[in-house]
Amino acid sequence: MKRRDMLKLATFAAALLTTTALFSSNHAFADGKKWKIGFSQVTTIEPWRAQFNKDIIAEAAKHPEVELIITDGEDKTEKQVADVENLIRQEVDALLVSPKESAGLTGVVQQAIDAKIPVFVLDRNVDTKDYTQFVGGDNALIGRAAGEYAVELLGGKGKAAGNVVEIWGGMGTQPAHDRHDGFHEFTDKEPGIKYLLDQQSGDWKQDQAYNIMANALKTNEKIDLVYGHNDPMAYGAYLAAKDVGREKDIKFIGIDGLPNEGVQMVNKGELTATFTYVTPGAEGLRQAIKFLNGEKVEKTITLPTERITKENAAKILKDNGL
Repeated sequence: MKRRDMLKLATFAAALLTTTALFSSNHAFADGKKWKIGFSQVTTIEPWRAQFNKDIIAEAAKHPEVELIITDGEDKTEKQVADVENLIRQEVDALLVSPKESAGLTGVVQQAIDAKIPVFVLDRNVDTKDYTQFVGGDNALIGRAAGEYAVELLGGKGKAAGNVVEIWGGMGTQPAHDRHDGFHEFTDKEPGIKYLLDQQSGDWKQDQAYNIMANALKTNEKIDLVYGHNDPMAYGAYLAAKDVGREKDIKFIGIDGLPNEGVQMVNKGELTATFTYVTPGAEGLRQAIKFLNGEKVEKTITLPTERITKENAAKILKDNGL
């Protein structure tokens, strides 16, 4: 499938998911449900975000007492701020928010907190600790796992050597910094590893990563490993290398591990490995309902990760019916 067609398909699927969520929640409200819960999603274009929405919608379907309202920030901080302001005006019983940028969403999240709305921050944090709970993966831990595996691929501890291209996610997001810092905790200890780029951001997007990698390939005759902060960017780098016939000489590591995306790429030999970053949608909604029912919730819920390589990719696909 062409990259352009893949993008169209992802856009259509994401729009369908969002439409379904809003229809289901309106129907639930008409039936006199109890809790009105708002969810501010940063974007529905990226496959991981589409899965995020799918997971939270599926969880909401298990709770007839919930009206779930989902908004789409369209990958714009200003739009997401306006969405959250609108949810505050609707006087939702709880607010779930997955920010595009930590600093950019902090102010409006604080507005919700000041309005006595319990706030559950999902995936990316904000610059305040006054929220009710954070639910997400440990990005530093995932970065460390990726860095440790990169050292292994490049020759092992104390012997690793090679040229590495790192493609960042959004520079204004804490997950990107955590995935960078965790990775470098291992790779920086290896004097034989050289980094070819200086904080090149692909903004979590495949096409931008493709362009970054295409330029890196033009200026560097030898690239041994690519570390993309998510699977679409790692795959974009792979496609750029494939277009010039150099993909077989390079290892590609990503993060997310969606069965129908990163795991498929690993199984096909396009990515060398991915690390699962479970979407926090279902757990975030469960925690919000728990809190609204008067139960105590922890300040932080950390979701698990798993390394996926060719050895276990096929089993994961089979277990998911793919």
